[in-house]
Amino acid sequence: MPDLRALALGAGAWVGALVVLLLPGRAALGLVLLVAAAGTALVVRRHVAPGWLGPLAALVAVAGVAALQQTLVATSPLAALAEDGAVVDLRLEVTSDVRTVAGQYGDLQVAQADVSRLEGRGSAWSLDAPVVLMADADWPRVPLGTTVETTARLVPGDDEVAALVRPTGEPRVVAEPGVWWDAAAAVRRSVRAVVAGRDADARELVPALVVGDDGGLDPALSDDFRTTGLTHLLAVSGTNLTLVVGAVLVLGRWAGVRGRWLRVLAAAGIVGFVVTARAEPSVVRAAAMGTVALLGMGSNGRSRGTRGLGVAVLALLLVWPRLAVTAGFALSVLATAGILLLAPVWRDALMRWTPRWVAEAVSIPLAAQVACTPVVAALSGQVSLVAVAANLLTAPAVAPATVLGLGGGLLGLAWTPIGVVVAAPAAWSAQWIIAVARWGADVPGAAVAWGTGPLALVLLTLGCLASVPLAPRVLRHPGSALACTGLLVVVMLVRPPSPGWPPEGWVLVACDVGQGDGLVLRAGPHAAVIVDAGPDPAAMDACLDRLEIAEVPLLVLTHFHADHVDGVAGVLAGREVGEVEATGLLEPADGVRDVGAALGRDPGPASYGSTRTVGDVTLQVVWPRPGVRADPGESAPNDASVVLVAEVDGVRILLTGDVEPSAQAALARDLPGLRVDVLKVPHHGSRHQDLDWLTSLGARVALVSVGADNDYGHPAPDLLAALDAAGLRTWRTDTSGDVVVVAREGGLGVVTRD
Repeated sequence: MPDLRALALGAGAWVGALVVLLLPGRAALGLVLLVAAAGTALVVRRHVAPGWLGPLAALVAVAGVAALQQTLVATSPLAALAEDGAVVDLRLEVTSDVRTVAGQYGDLQVAQADVSRLEGRGSAWSLDAPVVLMADADWPRVPLGTTVETTARLVPGDDEVAALVRPTGEPRVVAEPGVWWDAAAAVRRSVRAVVAGRDADARELVPALVVGDDGGLDPALSDDFRTTGLTHLLAVSGTNLTLVVGAVLVLGRWAGVRGRWLRVLAAAGIVGFVVTARAEPSVVRAAAMGTVALLGMGSNGRSRGTRGLGVAVLALLLVWPRLAVTAGFALSVLATAGILLLAPVWRDALMRWTPRWVAEAVSIPLAAQVACTPVVAALSGQVSLVAVAANLLTAPAVAPATVLGLGGGLLGLAWTPIGVVVAAPAAWSAQWIIAVARWGADVPGAAVAWGTGPLALVLLTLGCLASVPLAPRVLRHPGSALACTGLLVVVMLVRPPSPGWPPEGWVLVACDVGQGDGLVLRAGPHAAVIVDAGPDPAAMDACLDRLEIAEVPLLVLTHFHADHVDGVAGVLAGREVGEVEATGLLEPADGVRDVGAALGRDPGPASYGSTRTVGDVTLQVVWPRPGVRADPGESAPNDASVVLVAEVDGVRILLTGDVEPSAQAALARDLPGLRVDVLKVPHHGSRHQDLDWLTSLGARVALVSVGADNDYGHPAPDLLAALDAAGLRTWRTDTSGDVVVVAREGGLGVVTRD
């Protein structure tokens, strides 16, 4: 039987962290004290057993640690100096790999670091404070584990770090990375080297499977993994550790290792895995969940596994309370809990009419998927219908891809050719996983859109909870199990009838017009303000037909590049079009001429600073300012794009055309404190962005209007990562088709039509 008190221990720790991290300080303190007093009173009056004081103590302990860490960061001298933009001398240790992101004035090197010494404003401090290092592209690249001294300007950070560190001087190396970090880096390089001659996607997927190194993976393939519920394969997870340590234990048994030495060997494998994959909180979390899974595989596994899960959650949150608000932690814990609590019951039900190996193969991914579905829906706005099938099909390939990829990398350290031979099956396995992901994503009903509002998520959660007692009843009978499976297959292969289109309450549509912009703002019944017309008249006309748009009181052309204006004829087809406005920069000349020919007149200039109401739409023109010129080397037409702040039914939207970083920086200065709900990402998600500005707007939804398989690399992976890190849900027309933003009670929704 599962140890529920152990699970309650972890749940108490999780609640304690959430209370402190999500509530204001005094409210959090009051709630913790109230819960502690109430729980103690129940125990004293013998309404509950004394054993339940454990979860209560875990709640208070983790809440105290979280509050202490927040206080230490907020009161650090780094934070105070960062508020003044001080230039200081620092000693810091780099604690993560350096990654390159696009910044306002060029690429930036970004890494996590811990500051141990600080000198500035005539004072010096010894401390231990987390920071984010943000260096220019030409600053020497500093490997993980290196301790350096440098002069830097401090910039205020978020709640997680004391400051952002912008170096102004060269780094002076104080201590090189330890031998363990050098060894780990060598293994990671070797894993890449032994699959370097393989297919482009396979040679990127193998390092992702082995150590979570997915930096070079094709964004389109990443989307396919997300749609098919295989994203967990791209990050360091408990599965990775279970496979690696399991292989180590098998080799140990073959070599004659027995008894307690097997435990020592397992511990060494866990430590080696953590060091190789990088000893960051997310990796340690994955290692902890993998260790719990190993416990669950032994005798009395269900009880030992649940005890291990509760203790692991408590230990992790005592060290890193902020894990409590990360998606990876929630998914990892819920998946492990689902496998421990649900899978055995569902397996036993299936074993009444299937072999054990079939029952386990079905029940494990099914249990993990059910446990994680509400969180996945909250993050992605969709529920995958092919996830269980995709995980079943890829399961046989994950182990050889992971174990042989790592084995090839280790052998490649001694002799590259033997490493290449051993890693070859890993690459073949990776190609199978890729094929399954692409096949699953191409299924017509691979995923269904799901709201992310409280009501939608509560209903989904209740449905998942209802499946816990219902699933065994369905699975134990072949007739009902096969009938449900057949129904699911039909729903996936034949898209079910959808509600009326356009969705009720829609405010904005990013039409799927290929590599270009075609944006529609609802102005009233059958009426819309249109911003840009895309490159293809037929695609734009079809989108407007689907939306039943008969009247266009205002058409705005942000600039005259073909991917924004060549579809004007599609807007005009059978519709009444009123005013047409555009940027004042009449370049390129071909675009201006073609627009004039299609309209039969020249568009008027969009008046900077003007605000008007067109039906249900309120529009303000915030760019370009009169007299502003593009910086040398940047596209003048792009930087002269008309930028609009629109509001429809209380939803604020920023429409940015193709403005480049220089214009974005000017907008940041012109509109300090601008806040919107929806951001149309500039220039189809180009890598050249002012990320600080885009992520400061407070938007909840980001739209990228982009063509599939375009030659520009749009949208840039670094941009998508930055938007995701800032909490924006990003939707792309190349993967989702028409993307519709819907105003719903309590928030925004997104509906897609692909």
